[in-house]
This record gives sequence, structure tokens and C-alpha cells, in this order.
Amino acid sequence: MSTRYEIAERLEIVRARVGAAAYKAGRDASSIRLVLASKTQPADAIRAAWDAGARDFGENYVQEAITKRAELDLADIRWHLIGHLQTNKAKTAASAFALIHSVDSIRIAEALSRAQPSPHVHALVEVNLGGEASKSGVAPDGVADILDAARGKIEIDGLMTIPPPAPSAEAARPYFARLRELRDVLAMQSGYALSELSMGMTDDFEVAIEEGATLVRIGRAVFGERIA
Repeated sequence: MSTRYEIAERLEIVRARVGAAAYKAGRDASSIRLVLASKTQPADAIRAAWDAGARDFGENYVQEAITKRAELDLADIRWHLIGHLQTNKAKTAASAFALIHSVDSIRIAEALSRAQPSPHVHALVEVNLGGEASKSGVAPDGVADILDAARGKIEIDGLMTIPPPAPSAEAARPYFARLRELRDVLAMQSGYALSELSMGMTDDFEVAIEEGATLVRIGRAVFGERIA
């Protein structure tokens, strides 16, 4: 496991890179939130990042997040679900996460609403822009139906995507641009603000920021190589 010093040092480097990418894009760096992807990372690594100022952490699995949340017991930490959500986990997820990035069906939206009618769960719609069968996410032409079904039931704050594997960050740019363009169209048509765009990870987050990302999900660049 990386040392506390290594995690703090890497976090500072990533923050500087976020700032530089924001400056290049003519954006305010404070409009971009860094969500540390902490899947498989031990609680000590998360605490080290928290001690260094990180507050947003993304988990792929509901139960793993619940276990870490109980172990750390940090009042101002914000947990994000960035992995696929199964319907049978909706009740637990509804109260455990500040933001769920992976709503990809009307069924999931309705399950979250039933689990926590008030206050409304905050979520993003995950969009599968690459049409990959191996990935979750709704096709672009299905997002509007989810927005309509979710109205008054959960708060849809924006969209999320994970591009197909690409040989370079630049190769991922068209997917980030497409998500932003889709958001713009849907915001105009639906009346939703859709202010959040969750896109970009360790290998491509700077390009994602240039294309409008407000949430970037960074794991390896801060924690080091993932523990199996």
C-alpha cells in the first residue's frame, strides 16, 4: 500500500493538473470536483487522502462502501457510487451515498424513489456512448425516458459516461464531447439543469475537463496501482 506521504503528494499533483486543465479550458478549477475512486483501497489509504484534504470518494460496490463508511466514521466525507447499481441494493444505496453516478434504467430510478421518497436521492444517468455490451449504461436515445420517469421522484443532477478503452486521452475526447452535447440538448428539452458531467479518469481526465467535466473519478493517480 502507498504511504500517507505518497498519497498526499500524488493528490497535490493531481490537483495541480486539474487546475492546469481548467486554466487551459478557460474554466474555474473550483467548478471541478475530484472524486477519488477508492475501490479495493483500505480504510487507511482513504483516511490518508482525507487527511490531505480529499472529501469525495467513489466506490463501485455498495457493501464495500458501507463497510468503509462504518470503519472511518468521518462526518464530512462524501461517498459516491460510481459502479453499477443492482435493484436489490437500491434501498441500502439510497441512504449511503451523496451521489449515485450509475442510474441506467427507469427501474433503478423507481427503486431509489421507493427506498427514499424524501429527501430525494441525488443521481446521474449513466450513458453508454460506445454501445459496449460489456458495460452498463443506457443508450443515448433512452436518457430522456429516464429523465421523464424520474421527475419528482429522484433528483437527476447530470450525466455520467465511461468511454471505450482508447489508445490515448485524445481518442476519448469525442465521447466526452458527445456527453456534453447530449446534456445540452436534454437540458433544453427537459427543463432539467443537468449541471453535472461525471467523466474522465486517471488516463484522460484532463481532456474530460477541457470538454466540460465537473466530476472526475481518479484512483490510480492518487492511490497507486489498485490492490487486487
